[in-house]
Amino acid sequence: MADPPTHPAAPSPEFFDGLRKGVLLGAAAALLLAWPAARQPPPAPPQQQAAQVPPRLAQFGSEPASAEARLVANWALHSGDPQGRAVVVVDKKDAKVYAFGRDGALQGAAPALLGSAVGDHTVPGVGDKPIAQVLPSERTTPAGRFIAEPGTNAQGEDVVWVDYGAAVSMHRVRPLVKAERRLERLASATPRDNRISFGCINLPVAFYENVLSPLVRGTGAVVYVLPETQPAAAFFGAYEVPVPAPHARS
Repeated sequence: MADPPTHPAAPSPEFFDGLRKGVLLGAAAALLLAWPAARQPPPAPPQQQAAQVPPRLAQFGSEPASAEARLVANWALHSGDPQGRAVVVVDKKDAKVYAFGRDGALQGAAPALLGSAVGDHTVPGVGDKPIAQVLPSERTTPAGRFIAEPGTNAQGEDVVWVDYGAAVSMHRVRPLVKAERRLERLASATPRDNRISFGCINLPVAFYENVLSPLVRGTGAVVYVLPETQPAAAFFGAYEVPVPAPHARS
């Protein structure tokens, strides 16, 4: 005859007491882990996060500059148009050049000599002409966005090419013809006498050697030559970068 089935012994009171303590301890641990997260504010929506990031601006500091030079420099840096390169702005109306690092910090500014003819276009084929055959009306410094390229000219001098096909470069001023008074023109207080070149952008030697050339060779640069026959904003598709208002102090 089989033995009668046996039933397992009922859990002791100590078992239930331990189970209750384990549940309470686990709940307390979960609450402690969740507490720091619960106290943190939820992340801001993407549009608010973007608004909290200050726009990247060109840092002109105390350097005087026209409204169009500021607009184009700010737009270039804010939009990312240079794609990680430095920014060089050539203001033909003011006959002045500004060089900025990739972070927008001004590396230097200097006066410039520019093409003697007013105009923002390049005459087709002018880059292939001997200099003596370039007509006065063809001596323009073209406006536009150019990738600066270090190189050498036909005389073996190092230059920064702006538009290689049109033979337009940025280089040291060459006071070869005394009657042209190129050094005096650079040093004058007005831009009215800075139109003398065949189209190239002549710069003070110190600015070219200590600022422009090292910048172009170090990080590359995009050169923005501002137009003089139409608004720069329309020409480049540039926009005004909104500048955040400073926080008021109580």
